[in-house]
Amino acid sequence: MKNLPHLLVICGPTATGKTAFAIETALRENGEIVSCDSMQVYRGMDIGTAKATSKEQAAVPHHMIDVASPHTDFSAAAFAKMALPIVEDILARGKLPVLCGGTGYYIDALLQNNFDAPPEDPDFRRSLEGLTNAEIHSRLLECDPKSAQELHPNNRRRVVRALEIFHVSGQPRSNFQPTLRYTPRKIGLTVERAALYARGERRVDAMIQAGLVEEVRSLDLREGTTAAAGIGYRQILAHLRGECTIDTAIADIKQATRNYMKRQMTYFRRDEGIEWREVLFGECERN
Repeated sequence: MKNLPHLLVICGPTATGKTAFAIETALRENGEIVSCDSMQVYRGMDIGTAKATSKEQAAVPHHMIDVASPHTDFSAAAFAKMALPIVEDILARGKLPVLCGGTGYYIDALLQNNFDAPPEDPDFRRSLEGLTNAEIHSRLLECDPKSAQELHPNNRRRVVRALEIFHVSGQPRSNFQPTLRYTPRKIGLTVERAALYARGERRVDAMIQAGLVEEVRSLDLREGTTAAAGIGYRQILAHLRGECTIDTAIADIKQATRNYMKRQMTYFRRDEGIEWREVLFGECERN
Protein backbone atom coordinates (compact mmCIF):
# COMPACT_ATOMS: atom_id res chain seq x y z
CA MET A 1 0.00 0.00 0.00
CA LYS A 2 2.98 2.33 0.64
CA ASN A 3 3.80 2.37 -3.07
CA LEU A 4 0.30 3.25 -4.21
CA PRO A 5 -0.37 6.81 -5.43
CA HIS A 6 -1.89 9.11 -2.84
CA LEU A 7 -5.14 11.00 -3.18
CA LEU A 8 -7.61 12.81 -0.97
CA VAL A 9 -11.28 11.95 -0.37
CA ILE A 10 -13.80 14.47 0.95
CA CYS A 11 -16.99 12.67 1.95
CA GLY A 12 -19.99 12.84 4.23
CA PRO A 13 -23.74 13.37 4.04
CA THR A 14 -25.54 15.94 1.93
CA ALA A 15 -25.35 19.60 3.05
CA THR A 16 -22.17 19.37 5.14
CA GLY A 17 -20.12 21.73 2.96
CA LYS A 18 -18.12 19.18 0.96
CA THR A 19 -17.95 21.30 -2.21
CA ALA A 20 -16.59 24.41 -0.47
CA PHE A 21 -14.13 22.36 1.58
CA ALA A 22 -12.90 20.46 -1.49
CA ILE A 23 -12.38 23.66 -3.48
CA GLU A 24 -10.50 25.29 -0.61
CA THR A 25 -8.33 22.19 -0.20
CA ALA A 26 -7.66 21.78 -3.93
CA LEU A 27 -6.54 25.41 -4.21
CA ARG A 28 -4.20 24.98 -1.27
CA GLU A 29 -2.80 21.57 -2.27
CA ASN A 30 -2.51 22.03 -6.06
CA GLY A 31 -5.37 19.64 -6.65
CA GLU A 32 -8.19 18.95 -9.06
CA ILE A 33 -11.64 17.77 -8.01
CA VAL A 34 -13.21 14.51 -9.15
CA SER A 35 -16.93 14.58 -8.33
CA CYS A 36 -18.19 11.30 -6.83
CA ASP A 37 -21.90 11.97 -6.97
CA SER A 38 -24.30 9.57 -8.68
CA MET A 39 -26.60 12.39 -9.85
CA GLN A 40 -24.11 15.10 -10.80
CA VAL A 41 -22.94 12.92 -13.67
CA TYR A 42 -26.18 13.78 -15.52
CA ARG A 43 -26.33 16.76 -17.84
CA GLY A 44 -29.02 19.31 -17.13
CA MET A 45 -29.61 18.16 -13.55
CA ASP A 46 -28.03 21.20 -11.95
CA ILE A 47 -30.36 22.69 -9.35
CA GLY A 48 -31.53 19.46 -7.76
CA THR A 49 -28.02 18.04 -7.43
CA ALA A 50 -26.39 21.23 -6.10
CA LYS A 51 -23.59 21.09 -8.67
CA ALA A 52 -20.61 23.36 -8.29
CA THR A 53 -21.38 26.67 -9.97
CA SER A 54 -19.61 27.79 -13.12
CA LYS A 55 -17.58 30.21 -10.97
CA GLU A 56 -16.53 27.39 -8.63
CA GLN A 57 -15.63 25.12 -11.53
CA ALA A 58 -13.55 27.93 -13.04
CA ALA A 59 -11.61 28.33 -9.78
CA VAL A 60 -10.59 24.66 -9.65
CA PRO A 61 -10.84 22.02 -12.42
CA HIS A 62 -13.82 19.71 -11.80
CA HIS A 63 -14.21 16.30 -13.40
CA MET A 64 -17.05 13.74 -13.76
CA ILE A 65 -19.78 16.37 -13.88
CA ASP A 66 -22.21 16.40 -16.84
CA VAL A 67 -20.76 13.24 -18.42
CA ALA A 68 -23.99 11.31 -19.08
CA SER A 69 -27.47 11.81 -20.48
CA PRO A 70 -30.26 11.73 -17.88
CA HIS A 71 -32.14 9.40 -20.24
CA THR A 72 -29.57 6.63 -19.74
CA ASP A 73 -28.52 4.79 -16.59
CA PHE A 74 -25.03 5.28 -15.19
CA SER A 75 -23.57 2.71 -12.81
CA ALA A 76 -20.70 2.76 -10.30
CA ALA A 77 -18.76 0.51 -12.67
CA ALA A 78 -19.28 2.95 -15.56
CA PHE A 79 -18.24 5.78 -13.27
CA ALA A 80 -15.00 4.05 -12.27
CA LYS A 81 -14.18 3.17 -15.88
CA MET A 82 -14.55 6.81 -16.94
CA ALA A 83 -12.97 8.38 -13.84
CA LEU A 84 -9.86 6.21 -13.56
CA PRO A 85 -8.04 7.69 -16.58
CA ILE A 86 -8.86 11.15 -15.25
CA VAL A 87 -7.34 10.37 -11.86
CA GLU A 88 -4.26 8.88 -13.53
CA ASP A 89 -3.87 12.01 -15.68
CA ILE A 90 -4.13 14.29 -12.63
CA LEU A 91 -1.43 12.24 -10.90
CA ALA A 92 0.77 12.23 -14.01
CA ARG A 93 0.66 16.03 -14.06
CA GLY A 94 1.92 16.14 -10.49
CA LYS A 95 -1.37 17.27 -9.00
CA LEU A 96 -3.51 15.90 -6.19
CA PRO A 97 -6.77 14.17 -7.08
CA VAL A 98 -9.46 15.33 -4.65
CA LEU A 99 -12.42 12.95 -4.70
CA CYS A 100 -15.49 14.77 -3.44
CA GLY A 101 -19.00 13.44 -2.97
CA GLY A 102 -21.60 11.73 -0.89
CA THR A 103 -22.11 8.59 -3.00
CA GLY A 104 -20.01 6.12 -1.04
CA TYR A 105 -20.16 3.28 -3.53
CA TYR A 106 -18.93 5.58 -6.34
CA ILE A 107 -15.95 6.50 -4.17
CA ASP A 108 -15.28 2.83 -3.38
CA ALA A 109 -15.61 1.83 -7.04
CA LEU A 110 -12.85 4.29 -7.89
CA LEU A 111 -10.57 3.41 -4.99
CA GLN A 112 -10.88 -0.37 -5.16
CA ASN A 113 -10.17 -3.22 -7.54
CA ASN A 114 -12.60 -6.12 -7.36
CA PHE A 115 -11.48 -8.35 -10.20
CA ASP A 116 -12.13 -11.57 -8.28
CA ALA A 117 -15.89 -11.06 -8.08
CA PRO A 118 -17.97 -13.49 -10.18
CA PRO A 119 -19.03 -12.37 -13.68
CA GLU A 120 -22.53 -11.18 -14.50
CA ASP A 121 -25.21 -13.76 -15.30
CA PRO A 122 -27.69 -12.22 -17.80
CA ASP A 123 -30.14 -15.14 -17.52
CA PHE A 124 -30.27 -14.79 -13.74
CA ARG A 125 -30.83 -11.05 -14.01
CA ARG A 126 -33.69 -11.58 -16.44
CA SER A 127 -35.29 -13.99 -13.97
CA LEU A 128 -35.56 -11.13 -11.45
CA GLU A 129 -37.14 -8.59 -13.78
CA GLY A 130 -40.71 -9.32 -12.70
CA LEU A 131 -39.96 -8.98 -8.98
CA THR A 132 -40.41 -5.85 -6.91
CA ASN A 133 -37.52 -4.23 -5.06
CA ALA A 134 -38.90 -5.56 -1.78
CA GLU A 135 -39.12 -9.12 -3.13
CA ILE A 136 -35.56 -9.03 -4.44
CA HIS A 137 -34.27 -7.59 -1.17
CA SER A 138 -36.12 -10.33 0.74
CA ARG A 139 -34.30 -12.96 -1.31
CA LEU A 140 -30.99 -11.33 -0.51
CA LEU A 141 -31.87 -11.29 3.19
CA GLU A 142 -32.25 -15.07 3.06
CA CYS A 143 -28.91 -15.86 1.44
CA ASP A 144 -26.71 -12.89 2.38
CA PRO A 145 -28.15 -11.04 5.40
CA LYS A 146 -25.03 -8.92 5.86
CA SER A 147 -25.33 -7.42 2.37
CA ALA A 148 -29.10 -7.05 2.81
CA GLN A 149 -28.52 -4.95 5.93
CA GLU A 150 -25.99 -2.78 4.10
CA LEU A 151 -28.07 -2.19 0.95
CA HIS A 152 -31.31 -0.23 0.79
CA PRO A 153 -34.16 -2.20 -0.88
CA ASN A 154 -34.60 0.58 -3.46
CA ASN A 155 -30.96 0.29 -4.52
CA ARG A 156 -32.04 -2.37 -6.98
CA ARG A 157 -28.86 -2.43 -9.04
CA ARG A 158 -26.62 -3.29 -6.09
CA VAL A 159 -29.11 -5.68 -4.50
CA VAL A 160 -29.36 -7.59 -7.78
CA ARG A 161 -25.56 -7.68 -8.04
CA ALA A 162 -25.26 -9.07 -4.50
CA LEU A 163 -27.84 -11.73 -5.29
CA GLU A 164 -26.06 -12.52 -8.53
CA ILE A 165 -22.72 -12.99 -6.75
CA PHE A 166 -24.31 -15.51 -4.39
CA HIS A 167 -26.14 -17.26 -7.25
CA VAL A 168 -22.97 -17.67 -9.33
CA SER A 169 -20.48 -18.44 -6.56
CA GLY A 170 -22.54 -19.72 -3.63
CA GLN A 171 -20.70 -17.18 -1.46
CA PRO A 172 -21.79 -13.82 0.00
CA ARG A 173 -20.57 -10.60 -1.53
CA SER A 174 -18.37 -9.89 1.51
CA ASN A 175 -16.15 -12.88 0.64
CA PHE A 176 -14.83 -11.02 -2.39
CA GLN A 177 -12.64 -8.45 -0.74
CA PRO A 178 -11.42 -5.68 -3.04
CA THR A 179 -7.84 -4.38 -3.15
CA LEU A 180 -6.93 -0.72 -3.15
CA ARG A 181 -5.77 1.11 -6.26
CA TYR A 182 -4.63 4.15 -4.28
CA THR A 183 -3.61 5.24 -0.80
CA PRO A 184 -6.43 7.54 0.23
CA ARG A 185 -6.60 10.06 3.01
CA LYS A 186 -10.29 10.33 3.81
CA ILE A 187 -11.83 13.36 5.50
CA GLY A 188 -15.49 13.10 6.46
CA LEU A 189 -17.55 16.20 7.20
CA THR A 190 -20.35 15.94 9.73
CA VAL A 191 -22.82 18.32 11.33
CA GLU A 192 -24.93 17.92 14.46
CA ARG A 193 -28.05 16.11 13.30
CA ALA A 194 -30.71 18.71 14.05
CA ALA A 195 -28.61 21.42 12.40
CA LEU A 196 -27.94 19.17 9.43
CA TYR A 197 -31.64 18.45 8.90
CA ALA A 198 -32.45 22.16 9.15
CA ARG A 199 -29.73 22.92 6.62
CA GLY A 200 -31.14 20.27 4.29
CA GLU A 201 -34.66 21.67 4.52
CA ARG A 202 -33.49 25.20 3.74
CA ARG A 203 -31.55 23.89 0.77
CA VAL A 204 -34.68 22.20 -0.60
CA ASP A 205 -36.56 25.51 -0.29
CA ALA A 206 -33.71 27.28 -2.09
CA MET A 207 -33.80 24.72 -4.91
CA ILE A 208 -37.52 25.28 -5.40
CA GLN A 209 -36.98 29.04 -5.50
CA ALA A 210 -34.10 28.57 -7.96
CA GLY A 211 -36.41 26.79 -10.42
CA LEU A 212 -36.27 23.07 -9.66
CA VAL A 213 -39.80 22.51 -10.99
CA GLU A 214 -38.90 24.15 -14.30
CA GLU A 215 -35.65 22.18 -14.47
CA VAL A 216 -37.48 18.86 -14.02
CA ARG A 217 -40.12 19.83 -16.57
CA SER A 218 -37.47 20.73 -19.17
CA LEU A 219 -35.57 17.45 -18.74
CA ASP A 220 -38.48 15.23 -19.84
CA LEU A 221 -37.15 12.41 -17.67
CA ARG A 222 -38.16 8.85 -18.50
CA GLU A 223 -39.86 6.77 -15.85
CA GLY A 224 -37.68 3.92 -14.62
CA THR A 225 -34.33 5.61 -15.22
CA THR A 226 -31.85 6.32 -12.44
CA ALA A 227 -32.11 10.05 -13.03
CA ALA A 228 -35.89 10.03 -12.68
CA ALA A 229 -35.53 8.29 -9.31
CA GLY A 230 -33.22 10.96 -7.90
CA ILE A 231 -34.27 12.80 -4.76
CA GLY A 232 -36.10 15.95 -5.76
CA TYR A 233 -36.66 14.75 -9.30
CA ARG A 234 -39.03 11.88 -8.58
CA GLN A 235 -41.13 14.01 -6.22
CA ILE A 236 -41.42 16.89 -8.68
CA LEU A 237 -42.24 14.41 -11.46
CA ALA A 238 -45.11 13.11 -9.32
CA HIS A 239 -46.34 16.67 -8.90
CA LEU A 240 -46.11 17.35 -12.65
CA ARG A 241 -48.13 14.20 -13.31
CA GLY A 242 -50.85 15.61 -11.04
CA GLU A 243 -50.34 13.00 -8.34
CA CYS A 244 -49.68 15.50 -5.53
CA THR A 245 -49.57 19.19 -4.75
CA ILE A 246 -46.33 21.12 -4.84
CA ASP A 247 -46.44 21.47 -1.04
CA THR A 248 -46.68 17.69 -0.68
CA ALA A 249 -43.83 17.21 -3.15
CA ILE A 250 -41.63 19.62 -1.20
CA ALA A 251 -42.43 17.86 2.08
CA ASP A 252 -41.61 14.52 0.46
CA ILE A 253 -38.28 15.86 -0.83
CA LYS A 254 -37.34 17.03 2.64
CA GLN A 255 -38.22 13.67 4.18
CA ALA A 256 -36.34 11.77 1.46
CA THR A 257 -33.33 14.03 2.01
CA ARG A 258 -33.32 13.28 5.75
CA ASN A 259 -33.58 9.56 5.04
CA TYR A 260 -30.72 9.79 2.55
CA MET A 261 -28.55 11.63 5.06
CA LYS A 262 -29.09 8.77 7.52
CA ARG A 263 -28.11 6.18 4.90
CA GLN A 264 -25.02 8.16 3.96
CA MET A 265 -23.87 8.33 7.58
CA THR A 266 -24.51 4.60 8.04
CA TYR A 267 -22.41 3.87 4.95
CA PHE A 268 -19.49 6.14 5.85
CA ARG A 269 -19.43 5.33 9.57
CA ARG A 270 -18.42 1.75 8.73
CA ASP A 271 -15.12 3.07 7.34
CA GLU A 272 -12.68 3.34 10.22
CA GLY A 273 -10.18 5.09 7.96
CA ILE A 274 -12.23 8.28 7.72
CA GLU A 275 -11.02 11.30 9.74
CA TRP A 276 -14.18 13.05 10.88
CA ARG A 277 -14.39 16.82 11.10
CA GLU A 278 -17.31 18.42 12.90
CA VAL A 279 -18.50 21.38 10.82
CA LEU A 280 -19.95 24.24 12.81
CA PHE A 281 -23.44 25.28 11.74
CA GLY A 282 -23.02 28.25 9.42
CA GLU A 283 -19.76 26.95 7.93
CA CYS A 284 -21.50 24.58 5.53
CA GLU A 285 -22.44 27.03 2.82
CA ARG A 286 -22.34 24.41 0.07
CA ASN A 287 -23.17 20.73 -0.24
